[in-house]
Amino acid sequence: MLLTRTPEGPWAAVLGHPVHHSLSPVMHRAAYAVLGEELSYTLADVEEDDFATAVAPALQDPRWRGFSVTMPLKSVACRQADRLTGFAQVVGVINTLVPIWAGQERHILGHNTDVSGIVNALVAAQPHLPERPRAAILGGGGTASAATAALHILGADNMTVFVRNPKRTERVASVADRLGTTLEWAPLEAAPARMGEFDVIVSTLPARAFDDYAPSISGDLTGLALLDVSYDPWPSGLAVAAQDRGAAAVSGRDMLLYQAVDQIKLFTGRLLSEELPHQMEVLRAMADAAGVQARVKAPRKIYDDQTLRPRR
Repeated sequence: MLLTRTPEGPWAAVLGHPVHHSLSPVMHRAAYAVLGEELSYTLADVEEDDFATAVAPALQDPRWRGFSVTMPLKSVACRQADRLTGFAQVVGVINTLVPIWAGQERHILGHNTDVSGIVNALVAAQPHLPERPRAAILGGGGTASAATAALHILGADNMTVFVRNPKRTERVASVADRLGTTLEWAPLEAAPARMGEFDVIVSTLPARAFDDYAPSISGDLTGLALLDVSYDPWPSGLAVAAQDRGAAAVSGRDMLLYQAVDQIKLFTGRLLSEELPHQMEVLRAMADAAGVQARVKAPRKIYDDQTLRPRR
């Protein structure tokens, strides 16, 4: 398929299937308007079998600045990258493809900004997390891999992963092994009674997947930071039940906001170690466009590969 675009460029796009619901276009466009960047950001519905055909020609054109990659393409996108950042290597999937040009030579960088998105969403929810937080993840799919890395960055050495089927969690186990993180596996139905044991919880479950369990949540959850990566509907049943018991809950919109910041840096030729010009104005414009509540804080810079090395 040909990616639709305006004739002049430069361009960037989010790719996925389905992708019509994506908030990336409104967030990116709001950011580029504040930054004064003449960058056209669009979306394209691309299935896994068509991914290489769709992006390979575009990656040869210097007018394409990069691609945001969403489900179910995060694994196949790795095959289009000839270099992976430390985050991407550890997590095993990417959500960002960026052509890096040096004269006529170019290489394709694969990165995973979900890690920084999760870290910053949790810090926005609870700025004073313990140095070694007690951490849990609900679900064991692809986003759980990024959550494992993010919780490691936040200082968690041990994590409990609540899943329906432990046999389908190979990637999460692999990430934890690379990081030297200890995992405890537990059945999903045990989560409601144990949520009070944790300082931070990331739910990577699909929308409504926890609704049957949410009424059984018990205990005082004051101080708990909860990120539910689903955001439609919001608040989720999980978020409502946790907030009723004192937790601070944020949604996948917050995660998307902060992960997009790093993509915007890369798509505008900046380093991840840089701060965007007018960064708080950019963040507020993105938050308004995406319907994120007014809790926006300056993000931590999450880019150093050293932060993903195993602790000794």
